[in-house]
Amino acid sequence: MAGIPLYFVDLQDDLDDFGFEDYGPDCDSMRITAFLDIPGQDNLTPLARLEKYAFSENIFNRQIIARGLLDVFRDFSNNEEDFLTVMEIVVRLSEDAEPTVRTELMEQIPPIAIFLQESRPNFPTAFSDYLMPIVVRYLTDPNNQVRKASQEALLILLEQELIAQNDIENKVCPILLDLSAPDSDDEYKVEAVNIICKMASMLSKTIVERMLLPRFCELCGDGKLFQVRKVCAASFGDICNAVGQEATERFLIPKFFELCSDSVWGMRKACAECFMAVSYTTSPEVRRSKLSPLFINLISDPCRWVRQAAFQSLGPFISTFANPSSAGLYIREDGTLSIRPSAQDVTSSSCQPGNNANITSASTNIVSSSSEQPTEIKSESSSDGTSAEANPLICVETPRTDLLKEGSNSCGSPGEALARLSQNDNTTACVIEGIKDCHVSNCRGVNSRFQSAEDVFNTFLYWRPPLPDISQDLELLQSKTEKHEEGCSVSKAICNNCVASSEIKKVLESLQEHMDDPDVQAQVQVLSAALRAAQFESINDYETKHTEESNGKLQNELSTFEASHATVEKNTLSSSSFQDDVSDQSTTSILKSKESEEQHNGTIEFLEKEQHHNPPIEDDKSKLQDIIPQPLLDQYLSMTDPARAQTVDTEIAKHCAYSLPGVALTLGRQNWHCLKDTYETLAADVQWKVRRTLAFSIHELAVILGDQLTAADLVPIFNGFLKDLDEVRIGVLKHLYDFLKLLHADKRREYLYQLQEFVVTDNSRNWRFRYELAEQLILILELYNPNDVYDYLRHIALTLCSDKVSEVRWISFKLVVAILQKFYANNANALGLNLINELVARFRHCSKWIGRQAFAFICQALVEEECMPVDHFVEHLLPSLLSLASDPVPNVRVLLAKALRQTLLEKAYFKSVGNPHLEAVEETVLALQSDRDQDVCFFATVKPKLNNMDTTSLEKQN
Repeated sequence: MAGIPLYFVDLQDDLDDFGFEDYGPDCDSMRITAFLDIPGQDNLTPLARLEKYAFSENIFNRQIIARGLLDVFRDFSNNEEDFLTVMEIVVRLSEDAEPTVRTELMEQIPPIAIFLQESRPNFPTAFSDYLMPIVVRYLTDPNNQVRKASQEALLILLEQELIAQNDIENKVCPILLDLSAPDSDDEYKVEAVNIICKMASMLSKTIVERMLLPRFCELCGDGKLFQVRKVCAASFGDICNAVGQEATERFLIPKFFELCSDSVWGMRKACAECFMAVSYTTSPEVRRSKLSPLFINLISDPCRWVRQAAFQSLGPFISTFANPSSAGLYIREDGTLSIRPSAQDVTSSSCQPGNNANITSASTNIVSSSSEQPTEIKSESSSDGTSAEANPLICVETPRTDLLKEGSNSCGSPGEALARLSQNDNTTACVIEGIKDCHVSNCRGVNSRFQSAEDVFNTFLYWRPPLPDISQDLELLQSKTEKHEEGCSVSKAICNNCVASSEIKKVLESLQEHMDDPDVQAQVQVLSAALRAAQFESINDYETKHTEESNGKLQNELSTFEASHATVEKNTLSSSSFQDDVSDQSTTSILKSKESEEQHNGTIEFLEKEQHHNPPIEDDKSKLQDIIPQPLLDQYLSMTDPARAQTVDTEIAKHCAYSLPGVALTLGRQNWHCLKDTYETLAADVQWKVRRTLAFSIHELAVILGDQLTAADLVPIFNGFLKDLDEVRIGVLKHLYDFLKLLHADKRREYLYQLQEFVVTDNSRNWRFRYELAEQLILILELYNPNDVYDYLRHIALTLCSDKVSEVRWISFKLVVAILQKFYANNANALGLNLINELVARFRHCSKWIGRQAFAFICQALVEEECMPVDHFVEHLLPSLLSLASDPVPNVRVLLAKALRQTLLEKAYFKSVGNPHLEAVEETVLALQSDRDQDVCFFATVKPKLNNMDTTSLEKQN
């Protein structure tokens, strides 16, 4: 290197012969522009020499100057005049015709900007006046490599906040808007859009919303280049995050809908990938009402790649619905997930029936999102003649009249409802008895198919509107016979004998003239129900018959409901056809609700579909929740379907397993029943990658579910993972302590014996598995009492201390120290003494020097951590430790010297005057200081600089 400066003397004569490439940016021994300081035959000053080479005809000279600009600025920063001269040279150099020179120059702009930022008091506007225009100009450079370098430099400058806000608004944004204009070159436009999307997260919300958002919205609808739309779709989430919720919902969501329905599948795929980021910046209402249906469309997209991306984003999208209050969890200030104090299961308010009733169990309970949605109440079987099978979940809304006075919603069994109604109006009771059979048969097919209130809520699912007052029917009967007594006899006949069918038909004929009146229509429905009741002999026959009705009857009634509903809507029934359809209208009176016609039709289609599939009642109930839209949950649960792996993605089950804790956190522990079957299916998946994913997250899921559900549903799966492949077991092992601490003490104790199974691995070379076991055992010690630790964990620790791998042994020594610390902290001195004796026998007198070295390390750690009383140490361990001074292996004596010099002699106990053991320790140290091994002498003499032990050198020795 001493001869190198001689080359620079003749640089101007033959520069190419001296290899300037040897002094590139990776050269630390010499500055690239060191030749500027070497006096030569040209008798030029360094500044003049810089200008000479900066505008040399040799391209290599100019490249060297551009590459070494940072050193040049440092050299000339002391003189303001020279500094400004250098700046002017840089500006002239930026106009070089050679692209490689311009590229080298642009790559030096960020470090130069950092240097100028540090020297800002001296040159406050140098960067803005000289260098920033170069960066902006290079964005439109005709050479692609120069543009790429300028784009990277611009993003670095923005990330480091080296560009002033004024420059961003007046220099950067205008050029990007020009490049992304509709009439701009296609290549420039794509690059400009890419920069806009990347820099949006680095700018203030005001600048993005005022200057970049309108152009971004225009580019989302660019019909010329799909590459532009694809960049917009891929960065849509970043833009939404930059502008906030209000601007997102006002401007960006409509554009997002357009991109999700783009004809190019790549756009739809990009939208699916950023769906979670978009959802995160929207309100819950928009997320539920707009984004959820849109996401369902992406999941059912005809392109397989779009469906694959949508299913991968399904779990993250569901997690944006998470509500800590409903999940029963909250995030602490340190970012960890914690459990809220236990409380009763959240249920919607509803009235209690007068007799025996109990709320359904927590595993099938539904948390209502609105107080208007009634809670399911299950009535017990009574002995009043109502069979056990005729015991559906029903809910009757309070009518406008005074027939029912229990509240806005009253719940109970059919028999109880009839009893209450009969106490108020005998006429109504008779009509109710007439329709009881139809109601029970319908409700039995409906009560198990409740859905989320926000999705398919319909009053048909909760029986029917209350029966209207039929007092006007009685008045019509009175006017027909012109006698009040005859009207009363008709009323009494309806109550006691249900009236002959012919008389009711006459009344119905008289009401045909007033079918435009909604009240008359309601009365017609009631009388139609009475006509149907008259066709049966007794209510007991009805109860016997309805148990034999099949699901086909409900299908027939639904079809007749459609026909009768259309007939009532026309209000032009003839008397004969009306009489033929009286029984059909009775079904209409049961199924009619307060919802709109569209809701009726939607309910019919829903029930027909459900009846077609006819799933078990328990399975339907287990999928009920009101946290997220039900279709999203249904699609997520379908990810375990083997057919999905064939039509969507072979690793779709892995994606389902990966996002399951987030979905469980969103639904909360009260809705765990929705995911239980899916989790069990994933835990039994044939792909070990799926099981491995679950194993790594089972401890987080245990926090979400709590101790009771964990013990019931996760512990069996956890036990299966313990016997799985090592690739799966490592996931359980890494968070073993986190999982066990959530279990009850009795359940936790069952795993003491199973911990020994972790010592054995499928591959003995997998030493990191045993290393992780030792680390976890150090944490697990606090979960068990000293006796259990001595009986089970002590043996594992001693086995790991004899491992073939040094890393495993050193962490195991710390485990032994932690065990002794636990014994003495819990006053289990006898157990501690037994372990000490075992350590002396196993390691102090070990035939291998590694064991004796381990004994010295353990003794040093015990004193360093103060794990045991000093008197116990000097009595049971110190004599054996000092005897290692005569060990034939230098590595053992080196560690002994460290233990004595750096640890024992620094403790107050050994510094006290008159200590009977101090003399023996000092004699041993003196003997080590005169040891024939140089390293032993060094460590016996040197004073400790750090309090903690440094085992790095020990590990290297092995």
